[in-house]
Amino acid sequence: MNVFCDTNVLLDVLEKREPFYADSVRVWTLAELGQIRGLVSVISFTNVFYVVEKLRDLATAQKAVRLLRATFVPVALDEQLLNQAADSGLRDFEDAVQFFSALRADAACLVTRNPNHFPTGHLPIQTPAEFLATHFPA
Repeated sequence: MNVFCDTNVLLDVLEKREPFYADSVRVWTLAELGQIRGLVSVISFTNVFYVVEKLRDLATAQKAVRLLRATFVPVALDEQLLNQAADSGLRDFEDAVQFFSALRADAACLVTRNPNHFPTGHLPIQTPAEFLATHFPA
């Protein structure tokens, strides 16, 4: 199953942000174990690097990028995807890039902590908790 993860889910794990960590790390672990095919936008790599370096240091940011690369499949950003995001009318451009990346990757769902930032009707938008309850109930 192709599962697209928004940057906030990744940062919840890398920064152990509570109360979000437990559900987000379960989604990450499913990708690590190959039980899902974890997908992320290529911009998530730069976003994670930027945030982790600001909060921690250069070495930690570099390690975070290596962890992402080892676990998730990047979805490339090209002119077509950039134009879709720019012309989408979505308020947050970064969210638009995430959304159209998930569509391009033929994701079964987009996992985010901000489901209300994304349009509905195109693919399921779920929080980590909703995704886990739907696909991997305890």
